Amino acid sequence: MKIVVIGGSGLIGSKLVDSLGAQGHEAVPASPKTGVNTLTGEGVGEVLDGADVVVDVSNSPSFEDAAVLEFFETSTRNLLAAAADAGVGHYVALSVVGSDRLPDSGYMRAKVAQEKLIVASGIPYSLVHATQFFEFVQGIVDAATDGDTVRLAPVLIQPMAADDVATAVAEVAVGAPTNVVEVAGPEQFRLDELGRSVLAARHDPRSVVTDPAARYFGATLGERSLVPADGARVARTRLDDWRAQAAREQ
Repeated sequence: MKIVVIGGSGLIGSKLVDSLGAQGHEAVPASPKTGVNTLTGEGVGEVLDGADVVVDVSNSPSFEDAAVLEFFETSTRNLLAAAADAGVGHYVALSVVGSDRLPDSGYMRAKVAQEKLIVASGIPYSLVHATQFFEFVQGIVDAATDGDTVRLAPVLIQPMAADDVATAVAEVAVGAPTNVVEVAGPEQFRLDELGRSVLAARHDPRSVVTDPAARYFGATLGERSLVPADGARVARTRLDDWRAQAAREQ
């Protein structure tokens, strides 16, 4: 199959291209680096010509509320129009577990807007809702930092490795459209305790304050805002194993 990976030069996209290529598929990376710009439409029609599947794992270069909404709405409309013209039979997009539960977050509102466009398009689709990546937990801590203090809510989080995200998206991409699939890591943590663990592993002197009212990228969290429902696909990589692998690769 010809599978076009939008955002194919990024963290998940590059892994996805490698995985699909190893399975014998024609995996085509598409990003501004390869001359494909989903915001302007440049190169989109050409790269989707003859494609069986399009997989969108791209991300906004800005997380500011208006900019991220503009990115996902405009790029998705351009992709959907080109996919319809090309006769693409399966449209796959990577999204976030709990996006519809966090309306105070501009980023999550933008992901919901993206999903609504895909669902309404008439193209058979799969939405892969993933939990946060291990690779991004440091960013969560940094975003919650004020001076030497990190304020995090004691809510559940079930992060996963980027490798496992790519594996899950690849499995969905080569299968029949499934509408919505949730994927998550094998372990649940309390967000505040995970933050302390991250800082300790890096010998970071910042301290974590447990604050039930702490915001998560602008949103107030409930106990299960960041974890999947029952029946989610569970990845294999545990946090300690991921840390050990990351240390070996340094």
